[in-house]
Amino acid sequence: MDATTFAYALMAGIVPSLVWLFFWTREDERQPEPRALLAACFLGGMAAVAVAIPAEKAVAGLATDQATLYIFWAAIEEALKFAAVALIALRSRWYDEPIDAMIYFVAVSLGFAALENTLFIMGTLSDSGLASGLVDGNMRYFGATLVHVFSSALVGFALGMTFYRGWLARIGAVVAALAAAIAAHAAFNIGIVSVASGDALKVFAWVWAAIVILIVLFEEVKAVRPADAPAINTSRI
Repeated sequence: MDATTFAYALMAGIVPSLVWLFFWTREDERQPEPRALLAACFLGGMAAVAVAIPAEKAVAGLATDQATLYIFWAAIEEALKFAAVALIALRSRWYDEPIDAMIYFVAVSLGFAALENTLFIMGTLSDSGLASGLVDGNMRYFGATLVHVFSSALVGFALGMTFYRGWLARIGAVVAALAAAIAAHAAFNIGIVSVASGDALKVFAWVWAAIVILIVLFEEVKAVRPADAPAINTSRI
């Protein structure tokens, strides 16, 4: 692969994720997270891909059918993204308000999607040329990237909603959210390979609907306060 092809793949994979990162971090404009920490989360998500690839190859032989395989892969990816957030951000002194968890999970998921998309597009460019690579890149931009964000942000939402509660409640919420994240991620993967090419937009439609829901969840997390704190109006924040 020549340098030009690599540059196209890198830009097609990373630039859209950075645009999305800018968009989602605007949800926390009152107390924005340090750029260095967000960058570390983004890079941590990219590093998780390096672990996910051999792990997914290792479990490929254990699946009895394609649906089971996609569930295994979704579980690996969601677990690795959770691990990246836990190692990089959740022990940071900057993790000091409920919305922070969602921001960190979004940053990690976008880093994961950025490298995953880069590798996918790189292969497409090598096999099919620039035009096909750009088309496939747009499909992954609209589909796979958004499902990574949605599934991971569910876990961040669970942590945010239980931010002021005990560890038992938080662990229970995370377990339930991880299960939901794996289910959503696997459902997208199964759906995108099972529909006809002309119906792929139907699968992406529910992803976009999920992003609308995600915006609502951000607003819910912004309203979380300690039990003894007065409620405030977040509509102007």
